[in-house]
Amino acid sequence: MRLSQFHLATVKEVPADAEITSHRLMLRAGMVRKLASGLYTWSPLGLRVLRKVEAVVREEMNRAGAIEMLMPSIQPKELWEETGRWEKFGNQLLKIKDRKEQEFCYGPTHEEVITDFARNELKSYKQLPINFYQIQTKFRDEIRPRFGVMRAREFLMKDAYSFHLTPESLNETYEVMYQAYSRIFTRLGLKFRAVQADTGAIGGNASHEFQVLADSGEDAIAFSDGSDYAANIEKAEALAPATARPAPAAALQRIDTPRVRTVEDTTAHFGTTPDRILKTVMVRGVNGLVALCLRGDHEINEIKAGKLAELPGDSVLASEEEILAATGTRPGFIGPVGLPDSIPVIVDRSAAVLADFICGGNANDTHYSGANWERDARITRVEDLRKVVAGDLSPDGQGVLHIARGIEVGHVFQLGQKYAEALKATVPDDQGKPQVMYMGCYGIGVSRIVAAAIEQRHDEAGMIWPEPMAPWRIAVCIINQRNIPAVTEAAEALYQQLSERGIETVLDDRGLRPGSMFADMELIGIPHRVVVSERGLAAGTLEYRARDQAENRTITIDELWALLG
Repeated sequence: MRLSQFHLATVKEVPADAEITSHRLMLRAGMVRKLASGLYTWSPLGLRVLRKVEAVVREEMNRAGAIEMLMPSIQPKELWEETGRWEKFGNQLLKIKDRKEQEFCYGPTHEEVITDFARNELKSYKQLPINFYQIQTKFRDEIRPRFGVMRAREFLMKDAYSFHLTPESLNETYEVMYQAYSRIFTRLGLKFRAVQADTGAIGGNASHEFQVLADSGEDAIAFSDGSDYAANIEKAEALAPATARPAPAAALQRIDTPRVRTVEDTTAHFGTTPDRILKTVMVRGVNGLVALCLRGDHEINEIKAGKLAELPGDSVLASEEEILAATGTRPGFIGPVGLPDSIPVIVDRSAAVLADFICGGNANDTHYSGANWERDARITRVEDLRKVVAGDLSPDGQGVLHIARGIEVGHVFQLGQKYAEALKATVPDDQGKPQVMYMGCYGIGVSRIVAAAIEQRHDEAGMIWPEPMAPWRIAVCIINQRNIPAVTEAAEALYQQLSERGIETVLDDRGLRPGSMFADMELIGIPHRVVVSERGLAAGTLEYRARDQAENRTITIDELWALLG
């Protein structure tokens, strides 16, 4: 490709709302341009990278035995009503009507559509297992699109769905897809971890996320230093302390504490540490309010809390009015001592071993000191309610946990029979009896991978693409092409030689000054760069620089072939 015949539009300034590195660099390099909130046009440069990712994904899916197809992006309301997700999926579901006033949605995912396809197309257990996939645009109406293509409303996704007669068959394909995903991200040159994850809105029995490790990642990942255990912080179990609860040693005292409402305030007022304080979080339950108690230095894990039997499937904080009506006390002074019997008191494992702790006094502007479980406050049940923290014991008993940041780029689910049951997707077994199929679901954020790679690999000058994702593998730059025809001829000849060897090459023949030309090549992250100049031509050498290295070096053409393989 000759840059004089290509659309390359780099810029120095970017909008103030470009908060993270990938968003800024993609705008500066001209890879994307914003059309509307969460909607981006991919330029020719950006599309080259996107297609590279897509090609690796397609190759590995085909290698894993999946079959490519393409489903409509617009889906009828009736299908989503069969699974109960027309209302349950929430406001991310973009609902539209056609001229006949019939209702549809722009597909955020395709479980309903593929299951409808399977129930009509699969006629025998002999056709199973089978795994269909597509690479297609999705739309989710994010309440706050941000970070460029990292969290856009429209995005490119690879989604696959497998169908099975037995759970054992599902487990086998799940493992095949797990390994295929590992190959995809390894081939793309990314540092990643596969972590246990919550199944979320998709549902199902088991799942793993594939997280690209980056400081800017939205997700927190817990991993052991003594084993290969890794889990999303939403999923990671916080083990119960090994020590038993001490016997009470202090008397219960109610103390006036005006304007002391937060853990920080309470710590300062009592001259103690947060792990000696008990905080009580009031949430809406199925039958009224529920009190969730944990140590002051721990955070509530809303995913874990939402799965409690007393809650309706999610964790929603009670309003001040609801708390006041149920307890007679404002938030900030709630504690388990003397709570009405109608309010269940569910206590985190670490909080359950506290003795002589400080908590809200269940009266405005008061706290208790010397509070103890059973003696002063009842426990309805002990549960794992909190987010793990660095230094916690690993749930598998090997090592301790560390916390890292990650960007989710892939997710594999064992859906079980959830969608097949709802849509009555069955096949006759070997006895001719209809059997509800088991399903797996496997997604990869193709466009998100592009941004995640930039977050992981960049410097002050721009992007540093892994070779499999780079728009071109090597750039040939010409110095003084207008004044010295022999230099231009030599650069053209090298460009032709590289192209004939099947090496994707871009020839910078725009006639720019060296500084501007090199700045563009560094910004767009080409892995290899060679400069053809009058001095090098006379010496029979090229000036070479790898994008991930700080210094130029002089090489011969034979050394270049050796470098490129």
